[in-house]
Amino acid sequence: MRCLVTGATGYVGGRLVPRLLRAGHDVRCLTRDARRLRDVPWAGQVEVVIGDVSDPATLAPAFAGVDVAYYLVHSLGRGDFEEIDRANATNVAKEAVAAGVQRIVYLGGPAPTGHGDGSAHLRSRAEVAGVLLASGVPTVVLRAGVIIGSGSASFEMLRYLTERLPVMVAPRWVRSHIQPIAIRDVLRYLVSAADAFPPGTNRAFDIGGPDVLTYADLIQGYAAVAGLPRRRILPVRPLTPKLSALWVGLVTPVPGAIARPLVASLVHEAVCGEHDIETYIPDPPEGLTGFDDAVRLALRRVRDADVETRWSTAMWSDAPSEPLPTDPTWSGGTVYTDERERQVRAPTGDLWRVIEAIGGENGWYSFPLAWSVRGWLDRLVGGVGLRRGRRDPRRLQVGEALDFWRVEEIEPGALLRLRAEMRLPGRAWLEMRVCDGGGGDKHSRYRQRAVFLPKGLAGHAYWACVWPFHAVIFGGMARNIARAAERQPPSSAAASGRTVASISSATRPK
Repeated sequence: MRCLVTGATGYVGGRLVPRLLRAGHDVRCLTRDARRLRDVPWAGQVEVVIGDVSDPATLAPAFAGVDVAYYLVHSLGRGDFEEIDRANATNVAKEAVAAGVQRIVYLGGPAPTGHGDGSAHLRSRAEVAGVLLASGVPTVVLRAGVIIGSGSASFEMLRYLTERLPVMVAPRWVRSHIQPIAIRDVLRYLVSAADAFPPGTNRAFDIGGPDVLTYADLIQGYAAVAGLPRRRILPVRPLTPKLSALWVGLVTPVPGAIARPLVASLVHEAVCGEHDIETYIPDPPEGLTGFDDAVRLALRRVRDADVETRWSTAMWSDAPSEPLPTDPTWSGGTVYTDERERQVRAPTGDLWRVIEAIGGENGWYSFPLAWSVRGWLDRLVGGVGLRRGRRDPRRLQVGEALDFWRVEEIEPGALLRLRAEMRLPGRAWLEMRVCDGGGGDKHSRYRQRAVFLPKGLAGHAYWACVWPFHAVIFGGMARNIARAAERQPPSSAAASGRTVASISSATRPK
C-alpha cells in the first residue's frame, strides 16, 4: 500500500518508516524541511514531500494517491498546543477526504479515568482523535499511555529521576495506575494497522502492555532492572503537577515546556478499558513485552549507543527555523562573528572524528563549568539546556538535537554547522570546518566560526556581555579540538576499535 507518514522526523515516525518499508509498503514522508531526512538510513527508499500540516495549501501533493495516512504530529511544548493540534487535525482530515484516502491511523493518548475531564495533553489527544473519527475517512485511533523505549521522553524522565534521586519527595500521582507499553509493540500495532482492519473500521482501540503499575512501581522496577538500590519515595500531598513539572525539568533532559503537560497527565489513571485490538492484530506468540523486559531492551540500546530515534529529534517548538543566512543577506544589518583557525598535526580524518564526536558525554572541549552554567541558565528560563545530549556518541546527522544545538548541516569530513536552540535575544550558529593543512596527508587545518544575529537592543547587549569570555571558551575550544585530533590513535586503529573514552580524555581543557 502507499502510506503517508506525517511526523517522520519524530521519535515514533522515524522508527515507523523503516518498518513499513520492510513490510513491503511504499512510503511517502511529509516534512517541512527535506534536509532533516537526508541522512537517515532509509532516505533513498522513500518519497519526500515538503509541506506543513498547519498550511492546507501545501498538503495536496502529499496526500495524492495515498491509501493510508499516519498522523503522528503534535505540538507539545507550545503554550497553545491545543488550538494548534485541533487546527492541524482539521487540515489533515479535509485533505484526506479530498484525496480519497482509505484510512487514517492516529497514535493518541489514553482515555483518562477519574479527576475530571483529563489534563490538557490528554484532552487535546482525545479532541484530535474526535476530529479524525468524524472526518468521513475510516480512522483507526491507537490510544497508548506511557511508551517505554530508548530515547522516548517518558523513558528519559523515568531513567533520570530514578538514577539521580535515591530518595525523592513525590506528589500523589506516583500512586496513579498506568499501563505502559514497549515501543516495539506500539510499532507492531502501527505497521499492522495499514491493512489489518476491515474496510470502514472507524474507532479507537486501547493499547498497552501486560503490566498495570503505579508510577512508583515504574521507578522501583527501573531501579531493579538497572541494578540500583531500591528507591525511597515519600508522597507529599501539596506537591502540585506544576511544581512537579518544574522539578522534572531541572532533573531530567526533558524541558519544562514538555514536562508540564506530561506530568499533568500522570495525575489520571491511564489503564486500558478493553483489548479489542487483539481481534484484528493478535498478540505475538511470546506475548506483549512486559515492563521489565522493555526497560532491559531500552537500557541495552543506550549502552550500545544504538538508539534509533530520540524524543529530542522532533523540532523544539520555539526553536528558530531559518538556516544560516548567506553573507550577502547580512548587508545593511548587524552580524557578530568570532573566527578561529589552527594548524593541526593530524590527518583530516582524525580531526573530523573529533569534531563529529563533540557534545554529549564528550563535552565541548573548553571550560566545562562555563558550558554547564550556560546550560543551567537556559533551563531556568524555559530552554532545553545541555542535557539533551546526543543520540549516537560518534555519528551525527542533519536535524538531530545536540545538547542545546541542532545539527543544521553536515558534510562528512568537511563541515559541521550547528544552530543554537538555547534561549537567546537573536539567532546563533557554530561552524566547524576541516581543511587541507598544506603539509601533506599528516596535516590539516581547523576553522571555527561563531555567528550571532542580534534581535533588538537586548541582542547587542547580550553579545557585549559574552564577548569577553569568547577568548576562553571559543579559543580554548579550537585549541583543544586540535590537541584531541593530534592525540588520536592511527586512523586504521580508530576505524576498527576506537572508544569514546579516548576522545573524552583528550578533550580536557589545558
